Amino acid sequence: MASTPLDYNEIHDFLIQIARRAGEMVTSATPAISGHGTKKNSADLVTETDQAVEAMVSAELRARYPEISFMGEETYKPGDALTSQPTFIVDPIDGTTNFFHGHPYMCVSLGLAVDKKPVVGVIYNPWTEQLYTGITGQGSFLTEGKTGEKKRLPLRSPEPLRDLSHCLIAVEWGSDRDGNDYDVKVKTFRKLCASKEEGGAMVHGIRSLGSAELNLCGVAAGHLDLYWETGCWAWDVCAGWVILEEAGGRMVGAHPGDWEPAVDQRRYFGVRGGEGQKEIIEEFWGCVEGRLEVGYDALDKK
Repeated sequence: MASTPLDYNEIHDFLIQIARRAGEMVTSATPAISGHGTKKNSADLVTETDQAVEAMVSAELRARYPEISFMGEETYKPGDALTSQPTFIVDPIDGTTNFFHGHPYMCVSLGLAVDKKPVVGVIYNPWTEQLYTGITGQGSFLTEGKTGEKKRLPLRSPEPLRDLSHCLIAVEWGSDRDGNDYDVKVKTFRKLCASKEEGGAMVHGIRSLGSAELNLCGVAAGHLDLYWETGCWAWDVCAGWVILEEAGGRMVGAHPGDWEPAVDQRRYFGVRGGEGQKEIIEEFWGCVEGRLEVGYDALDKK
């Protein structure tokens, strides 16, 4: 007997309920004194709240949708692989370092991937009460406040993407602060910022805000033009991926020529909607100073 097709709208609505419950857990916590630890180093934090939120989300999703697999940041183990089966991909707190310091740029991120493709995304910042949502083929939206107006993304008609010197770009330093990939990032960021007389792109500015998912939402909304990231995970991008694409944006890979990235490859590049996407992507790729070792992409086989 064939399995019943998933109802993306029903899942979307349930994820919103869960995200708001998770948000209440986050805002009622006191992260600086509730206990925390590190995964790798002092820049890779985990708090008791991360773990409690994921436990709640996992329990609710498994009870409601036992046929759907689950992948979460706090319960992931090395070697766990994303399959083609429908899978909830969850980050209980994306922006844990911000949360720990009381900086309100963080979110609960709940995504659904089918055949390794993001199809539903719900991202909620409980401090600002901004809710970003998207369903493949149905658009993406921003709702501000619990009963606020639902606004379709992008928030304004996108202007053409001219060149990098007109772009506001998001990047992240990540928690790995040495080795080849850190060197690639430093050199790439320098080239993006440097004047054209120095061989750089002279971008309007670079922002390192601390939440991959909210960065993708910023690109989807049109607040940011581009977001280049390496070293993050599927739970850092799954929900934002569908929200960005439904807003007319595009996800590609971090390396030149990677036009069809996988959700779990750990090398990403998001671009807002507007004319000139292909040209701005290729111009940016020309600023990438080296090959990254973390993750994978289709280019590794060439």
